Amino acid sequence: MMRRTKIKDVLAGAEAGGEVVVQGWVKTRRSSKAVSFLQINDGSTLKDLQVVVDRGLPIHEAAESLGTGSSVRVTGDLMESPGKGQTYEVHAKTMDVLGGADPDSYPLQKKRHSLEFLREMAYLRPRTNTFGAMARVRNAMAFGIHKFFQDRGFLFLQAPMITTSDAEGAGAMFRVTTLDMNKPPVKDGVVDDGEDFFGKPAYLTVSGQLEAEIFALALSDVYTFGPTFRAENSNTSRHLAEFWMVEPEVAFCDLDGLAELAEEFLKEIFSFTLAQCPEDMAFFDRFYDDTAISTLEDIAKSSFERLTYTEAIDILRGSGESFEFPVEWGLDLQSEHERFLTEKKIGRPVIVTDYPKEIKAFYMRQNDDGKTVAALDVLVPRIGEIIGGSQREERRELLLEGIRRHDLDEASYWWYLDLRSYGTVPHAGFGLGFERTVQFATGMQNIRDVTAFPRTPKSAEF
Repeated sequence: MMRRTKIKDVLAGAEAGGEVVVQGWVKTRRSSKAVSFLQINDGSTLKDLQVVVDRGLPIHEAAESLGTGSSVRVTGDLMESPGKGQTYEVHAKTMDVLGGADPDSYPLQKKRHSLEFLREMAYLRPRTNTFGAMARVRNAMAFGIHKFFQDRGFLFLQAPMITTSDAEGAGAMFRVTTLDMNKPPVKDGVVDDGEDFFGKPAYLTVSGQLEAEIFALALSDVYTFGPTFRAENSNTSRHLAEFWMVEPEVAFCDLDGLAELAEEFLKEIFSFTLAQCPEDMAFFDRFYDDTAISTLEDIAKSSFERLTYTEAIDILRGSGESFEFPVEWGLDLQSEHERFLTEKKIGRPVIVTDYPKEIKAFYMRQNDDGKTVAALDVLVPRIGEIIGGSQREERRELLLEGIRRHDLDEASYWWYLDLRSYGTVPHAGFGLGFERTVQFATGMQNIRDVTAFPRTPKSAEF
């Protein structure tokens, strides 16, 4: 039995003039007096393959009965196509119907459906052009991320998804428990966490950073790329309860070195995605955001501007702009402030450094001024912050001060403090939300449309 050829390879014409086996799902069917035309797709490319079934063939009746969504295996000759907009087509010899689809109940009959409707059809939406293209772009970008770090000698670390500490110190974590919540064990009037599976409260992780630091302080350069979870009751177009994070940690690295790594990282993964997915990116550029390609190209060739937080505040206060949120030293920058800097004032990506310590996480290295920490945010047009990171506090006494300043439980971070007692070194790292980066690259307006199965409040159907 011949092996099937993916439609992407068929359309490349490598086997033109010969016999091929193709398999896929029917997008459309139309008929003329002499032949039936099937448009099929197998997900390997945005483009459909035209299959021509001659009326005189025994399989013609079966072809005429096919509805949208049916699956088929076709054996035929790959020929140059006289049709406009297609280079090759398959002239069928045999066809097997692998799975039918009732045209009266199959939900994806129209060529265009609203994204809101498709979210209710998450089990079928990968068959649409939008979500096929999204899956391929997401795949290419994920591969590009791994390639970036692997080419530089980083080790890929699988951080745990169950943890007993909050890396951000911000709460909003999902509890993991085997206790019977209808009849939990009680001791001294409160739930006895000692009876739980781990003997203490455990949660789904919000970040792999702290665990990555453990390995960075032994193996120098590591990165995590995995799922993280936030139990925030947020229904905005930028929030998910389950999302993937990319988090490198680099030993013997300061803030300047981290900024260089972050800039190089964004340039390379965007260039890689454009090179690997030209037709899919052209699709998003045409139908969703006509600046999708040009924005990524501009970032890839830009020299990122660097500003301190204090300089950014001065620019914003002197801009004459009317912002919705106040601009004051000591307050965090909002998206409108970040976009003004990148889109109107600077005109290219901006790396803002040295934020007030009160608005940043406990683990960030305190600067000599006593007021700021060695933090950075990478800002890009359209969304603002895309990367957040810092040099980590390697001095035990100042790290302990940060834990206390943020009113965290010292006992939960005993091992994190101990890392600073045994061969501490300067080190730094950043985090990049993968879904937000895919959303930015494609120009999609809602983050629920750049992940296969979005997890949001009151929504976990598929």
